[in-house]
Amino acid sequence: MTMTYKQPKLWVLGNGQLGAMMSHAAQPLAVEVETVDIVNPDDRVLPIEPNDIITAEREQWPESELSLQLSEHKNFINGNVFSILADRYTQKSLLDKLSVPTSPWFLVDDELSETKLHSTLGKRVLLKRRTGGYDGRGQHWLKQQEKTTIPADWRNEAIAEKGINFDEEVSLVGARKKDGTCVFYPLTLNLHQNGILIVSIANLDRLSHLQSQAEKMLSSIMNDLDYIGVMAMECFRVGDDLLVNELAPRVHNSGHWTQAGCHISQFELHVRTLYDLPIPSLNSAFPSAMVNLIGTEYDSNWLTLPNSELYWYNKNVRPGRKLGHLNLSTSSHEVLKANIQNLIDWLPEHYSEPLNWLKEELKI
Repeated sequence: MTMTYKQPKLWVLGNGQLGAMMSHAAQPLAVEVETVDIVNPDDRVLPIEPNDIITAEREQWPESELSLQLSEHKNFINGNVFSILADRYTQKSLLDKLSVPTSPWFLVDDELSETKLHSTLGKRVLLKRRTGGYDGRGQHWLKQQEKTTIPADWRNEAIAEKGINFDEEVSLVGARKKDGTCVFYPLTLNLHQNGILIVSIANLDRLSHLQSQAEKMLSSIMNDLDYIGVMAMECFRVGDDLLVNELAPRVHNSGHWTQAGCHISQFELHVRTLYDLPIPSLNSAFPSAMVNLIGTEYDSNWLTLPNSELYWYNKNVRPGRKLGHLNLSTSSHEVLKANIQNLIDWLPEHYSEPLNWLKEELKI
């Protein structure tokens, strides 16, 4: 009698676009994925088997009977890591412990004054809420010249960072296997607009000299945490030095380009590491780009772009919301140039600057 090959089910805390793309990537691996809405939980009992595996698409979630069924399961991979990296205070403390470069910082406690912050961190200091906050939310600038002050309700709930005059923002997406082996994609160059990632480019030759530095930094973090799976490290580039801005213990927006630019996407890579499946070398033959579709209505013209892939998240459209993304990956400069020009014509006016930046970086 022939037995059917079947892996244990993978349960995902959260049911947003990251979980959906993970589910899609897991199908060829014979892994069934079930995403769980833990923001609007119900009172059902999940049919989780003892050998099933649990992961998460977000760093934080509200506690409920439903979320506890997942987070307290013995196979909740990296369960102890999420609370460390979800709090910017413990995340920064970890970086300092490991001597991983990051911007100088303080905990905003009851005794900390604006005078001390400016005397030690400079004229521009960025406050960040310890938890929550994304795409530029949960931040508050202290500018000495404007005499801005620490909000009263941010005491003990925020950290203060030195404002860094960085050259550009890059990220590294990598993964660690159960045996401690780490694998990495090429560094990704990121451009933000209003605090939200709008365009990413990966596999640029001019960033290759920073690859080993970035890999060493992320390896030390994942090894110390005994982490398994995909992790993203966002950095500021200052000259030839990298400073960690933030860490994400999950698949990440700046790694979406891997869906078209590598034979194994970050979503498939995450599943492979969770199930301890073989991981061949992550090959990326030529530069790839990702364009976030933010606050804009669906346009079927996007589907006409050759050598591109559209991912639409089927969310309600509202300003500033990530609604989908386009991956552009081809060795043909002519095709890339035409695709980008079409997007300049089709997307809202504020896309012109980042898309022209994309053409300049790709030298097309």
